[in-house]
Amino acid sequence: MEITGRSKLFDVLREYPSLEEKIIDIAPAFKNLRNPVLRRTVGQLATIEKVAQVGNVDADQLVNTLRRAVGQPELGAAAPAPIGIPAAALDDPEWIAGEPQFVLDGTSMLQRGEVPVQTVNELLPQINGRGYILLVTDFEPAPIIDAMTKARRRVHHKLHPSDATQHLTYIAS
Repeated sequence: MEITGRSKLFDVLREYPSLEEKIIDIAPAFKNLRNPVLRRTVGQLATIEKVAQVGNVDADQLVNTLRRAVGQPELGAAAPAPIGIPAAALDDPEWIAGEPQFVLDGTSMLQRGEVPVQTVNELLPQINGRGYILLVTDFEPAPIIDAMTKARRRVHHKLHPSDATQHLTYIAS
């Protein structure tokens, strides 16, 4: 599900339950979302734009905050240049075969003041089956690699085979 300003709050929370606390942090007036009855009634009527209005925050900013939290590109922002995700090499672990479930531009996240490891931790519970997260950076993200290894996550890091300035870090549960 793509998150937009017109998305119904109920649908967003059904698809991404981890966003409930983020929405409540941004717009404390929505703390009643924890009540299942109110969640069904208010959530089916309220759009993300309405949540922003009630929370006295910019609607585009709220939409993009929620989109970033689930690995979707920001709306209205220039998308990062496509990196061309390389096919798995012979020495790569077999669990990184196929397309990543989420691709994060860690360099852009840091430039916006976001912490990629937080987003990775928010997305990991949403990984299904053989899915994984691909974190792309212009540096070796040693702190994230260490944190994920300590948390007993599967991690594989390598340089992009056709662009040595891009580091590819694969993360799975």
